[in-house]
Amino acid sequence: MSAIPFVFSVLILQLLFASQQCHRFLAAAADGRWQLLQKSIGVSAMHMQLLRNDRVVVFDRTDFGPSKLPLPNGKCRNDPSDTALKVDCTAHSVEYDVLTNTFRPLMVQTDVWCSSGAIMPNGNLVQTGGFNDGERRVRTFSPCSTCDWQETPNGLAAKRWYASNHILPDGRQIVVGGRRQFNYEFVPKTITANTFSLPFLSQTSERGVENNLYPFVFLNVDGNLFIFANNRAILLDYMKNKVVKTYPTIPGGDPRSYPSTGSAILLPLKNLKAAAIQAEVLVCGGAPKGSYVQAVRGKFIGALNTCARIKITDPNPQWVMETMPLARVMGDMILLPNGNVLLINGAGSGTAGWELGRNPVLNPVLYKPDNKIGTRFETQNPTTVPRLYHSTAALLRDGRVLVGGSNPHAFYNLTGVLFPTELSLEAFSPAYLDTKFNNIRPTITAPKSMSGIKYGTKLTVRVVITGKVAKNQVSVTMVAPAFNTHSFSMNQRLLVLGNDKVVALGKATYDIDVTTPRSGNLAPSGFYLLFVVHQGIPSKGIWVKLQ
Repeated sequence: MSAIPFVFSVLILQLLFASQQCHRFLAAAADGRWQLLQKSIGVSAMHMQLLRNDRVVVFDRTDFGPSKLPLPNGKCRNDPSDTALKVDCTAHSVEYDVLTNTFRPLMVQTDVWCSSGAIMPNGNLVQTGGFNDGERRVRTFSPCSTCDWQETPNGLAAKRWYASNHILPDGRQIVVGGRRQFNYEFVPKTITANTFSLPFLSQTSERGVENNLYPFVFLNVDGNLFIFANNRAILLDYMKNKVVKTYPTIPGGDPRSYPSTGSAILLPLKNLKAAAIQAEVLVCGGAPKGSYVQAVRGKFIGALNTCARIKITDPNPQWVMETMPLARVMGDMILLPNGNVLLINGAGSGTAGWELGRNPVLNPVLYKPDNKIGTRFETQNPTTVPRLYHSTAALLRDGRVLVGGSNPHAFYNLTGVLFPTELSLEAFSPAYLDTKFNNIRPTITAPKSMSGIKYGTKLTVRVVITGKVAKNQVSVTMVAPAFNTHSFSMNQRLLVLGNDKVVALGKATYDIDVTTPRSGNLAPSGFYLLFVVHQGIPSKGIWVKLQ
């Protein structure tokens, strides 16, 4: 497909919708730049995953009828169980090539609607569940220029719809929850495959509303799993199927999980050589209690404007509340290479669900976790494209954030509706990509991309920095590529390796010595993006394989 370059900076937005007010918040110091990459890729990006070959797999669902992208060479999907179209000659998945700004159609055989997944240690995307004939499927996509989806029937022990996945230190995926599934299981299955009961999921499910789907799951530094659903969390020893800690309810008690969809991240892990490493989780946005029922009745309640932050490793952990500059439901939270967090996409009122969101939040917000409370949020320049229900976002190797999706309708509605189905792809460039920082921006020259690194060993990263170097502001970071859908980036993780020593070699060249993570509890084996950050400005990343 031909590239459609269209770069623009927005200073002042005019009214976009005569009948629909949008959130706009322009500060004098607003930063960031938007770029339209593709006007249409033919498929709305409900799910998104960056691969180690700098391509992004995007997919929607199969049961809404034809997409706007035909399958190649007369290929058609024959599915007698499909609820919309038994013979479908259009694609419901694409592979987007970041480096060439092109895309190609892919073919999924069963319904991937509201599914989940993660990158395995070998770099393959293993994706699970969905709806109807897809609810027990396991699908694999290998990074290669001609690869397509491969499917395993009955690869799951239970039906998984709206579940969450995470890579474990032993290389398996854990699949947690899903609609009416108050349990978890592992992928790949073993001969003794089974599901393991998790009563916490039934305890957090509200009758008729749920508010606990797509639970927020993070691997803690002790190897246990932090699992958040609705408005509270537990720490689970998944091997023994035992809850080892129960966290307090977020103050106010409002739900943060689907369909009152907030978002959450594990904040960057630091001081990795310390005996006791601290881990913090940040949960932002969502919808007040009762919002879903009200939205179904046509009344759209304002979204939550709060974030809750907790040190999950503390012996007596407590939530600390913060106020965002913009209320947001159905937003995404993306870890940037320098350790800051980007809040992007979403609505200012309503909830997730067909036709249930209003007041698009067009401005991203930057969250700086190391700043003092009250000074952490910075509003960024706005897009012109509403990204509501079924929007996605993913960090790219060059530091941009890829943004796609938004389909608040049961089918593709491109005209005559308040918020048309969105088939475009955009990129948001944070301020650190401004050319004015080029003199302090590192360029990695060694190791080469795709190099292997081992646990707990010395690693030397060589960079070129043309400007004056502040050695105490040089840091190496590693970011795990996340599987993004429904406002949650599964398996998202950033490790700050810092620097043990910076040595000037002359001719603007420097060697940075760091120590790699010591165990799979800190960083499960697999592919990571490695960046060098200087004075808050990141290099382009390189791929490394931790093993």
